[in-house]
Amino acid sequence: MDDRPISTSEASPFFQFEQDFITGLRCIPMVVRYRLDRVGIKLKLHHWNQLSEADRLRLVVAPCDTLPEQETYRQELRELVAARSGEIPKDLPLENLFPWLSADLPDSVATQAERVGVTLNHQQWRSLSELQRFALIKLSQPGHENRNFLPAVQEFGLLNP
Repeated sequence: MDDRPISTSEASPFFQFEQDFITGLRCIPMVVRYRLDRVGIKLKLHHWNQLSEADRLRLVVAPCDTLPEQETYRQELRELVAARSGEIPKDLPLENLFPWLSADLPDSVATQAERVGVTLNHQQWRSLSELQRFALIKLSQPGHENRNFLPAVQEFGLLNP
């Protein structure tokens, strides 16, 4: 990750539903959570909070699309967390097919949508970006605070007309 200045005023990598906790990046934003899953690292909130704001912003904007970028992201994240906390983050198993890549609407997302009075279909699911799909999957998991699910559905233009 380079040391170039970072600005969040450019095209924002954050969702609107995250705006209440983006200041100071006190919580791990979806874009970073997405990258963590892609590179197979379990980053705990206390690790995140031990990073400087500049460190956190670097993790938001660092490239992580290609396999070499993912390996660099993974290695540098591990080194950064170790340097700041003295701990090494745990590895996550890398799934052969990430659930957000499926063309089929996951049951957890459909169920959570029904709970908030929204019906989603496969066509709507397919129209979303990988990051949007990832966010809906994370926001629909059992044990997750699901209060941002409906705002995400609204932001992604999925409300039935």
